[in-house]
Amino acid sequence: MVFSSQLFLFYFLPTFLVGYFVLYKLHAKHSTLNFFITIFSYVFYGWLEPWLVFLMFGCTLVVYVAGRFISAPGASKLQRNLALGAAIAVNLGALAYFKYYMFGMGIVNDVITKLGCEPFSVMTVLLPVGISFYSFQSMSYAIDVWRGTAPPVKDFATFACYVALFPQLVAGPIVRYNTVAEELATRTHTLENFVRGISFFCFGFAEKIFLANQVGIIADRVFAADAPGVLNSWWGSLAYMFQIYFDFSAYSNMAIGLGLMLGFHFPRNFNGPYRSKSITEFWKFWHISLTSWFRDYLYIPLGGNRVGTARLYFNLFLVMFVSGVWHGANWTFVCWGLYHAFFMIVERANNKNAFYYKAPKLVQVLITQVIVLFGWVLFRADSIGEAWRMWKSMLGFNAVSSADAILSAEIFTPTCLFFMALAALLSFWKFRSFDWCSKVSPVRMAVALAIFIVAILALFTQSYNPFLYFQF
Repeated sequence: MVFSSQLFLFYFLPTFLVGYFVLYKLHAKHSTLNFFITIFSYVFYGWLEPWLVFLMFGCTLVVYVAGRFISAPGASKLQRNLALGAAIAVNLGALAYFKYYMFGMGIVNDVITKLGCEPFSVMTVLLPVGISFYSFQSMSYAIDVWRGTAPPVKDFATFACYVALFPQLVAGPIVRYNTVAEELATRTHTLENFVRGISFFCFGFAEKIFLANQVGIIADRVFAADAPGVLNSWWGSLAYMFQIYFDFSAYSNMAIGLGLMLGFHFPRNFNGPYRSKSITEFWKFWHISLTSWFRDYLYIPLGGNRVGTARLYFNLFLVMFVSGVWHGANWTFVCWGLYHAFFMIVERANNKNAFYYKAPKLVQVLITQVIVLFGWVLFRADSIGEAWRMWKSMLGFNAVSSADAILSAEIFTPTCLFFMALAALLSFWKFRSFDWCSKVSPVRMAVALAIFIVAILALFTQSYNPFLYFQF
């Protein structure tokens, strides 16, 4: 189910909220409220593919049992380590099979075919939506309990609610258990938080409908073209740069808003990444919950920056490689991660500064975002060859097709120019939707609702529009 679908907006969400707050007004226990959330989360997740619920439930059960073994009184170090290993193995195993089996077998078949052998038959494996998110979230719980930085959960229904929370289930933000443990046990519901949640949800919905979907039309047309010209290729790449940001930011804001309505405070996931002055800074403000996950559970355990120079560079390389692999089973994602690793290593070698750090701030931001833009081409392309063709077009090395003029007429309309200008303004201007939505006032609430109503009307004219990060 998708937040921006009519099914969710007009049926699922109203039904859920009415049922939830009826139970709350009847003074239901938090365990009952959590169970109610879990049931609706399973309905939300398994609406089109019910088997997905059984997979998530199985992974949840294994991690819950592992957490109990890890925290059991008198448990030996070996027992605790085995329990942690089981929790990680099950989640990584499920992730590896469902997300990387076909990619891995494709590599194997390419190799053995070149050696003159018959390729293996490869069965089709469907990727469960959100598995990358809930598997990382579950593993963080097991690791934190093992480290002693998070309290173990005694009630399975509470842990199932934590894993399955539908507001952030399929595309984050990745929530650490210790940040919501108290709210799972005893959260308060206030009108102020509910209104703040509505503002976040309305603003995020508008981001999706008015920005991500609109500039996405431009990006799709350019990337589908055989040989776009220089101007068109830059325009389409810039459109995708805006699309990926506002699409993901929209989901995060809607998730944060839904969480606030239910008394949960989810972490901020973006903080003006396109105003960054270096690639290192960019990753401090882009997909913050994932970046912090890799920092705390991979980078720091590897030694972080407390090691020698060569090991430090290796740590950066490995973290960004894994980040690329996490995003998708395609060489484009692997290369995208390594592309960012290269610039982060260069900046680290330059005392954490970009090689252009002495330039004026505006120039630093511009160069950084051009680097990010070229990286997004890799991220968007279906293959390395397609990314290479787009780069060549951007640099003027591709012959322009006769259809390029027609493409220009389609993507430089007044409507396209308006939405691209609006996206650029909100990306580079110091307007922070998170801060704006965090403050409650009648005027802000009226603006949020007005934007939401207009976005609802626009939704009826648009086709199916899933969030981009659902595929990860």
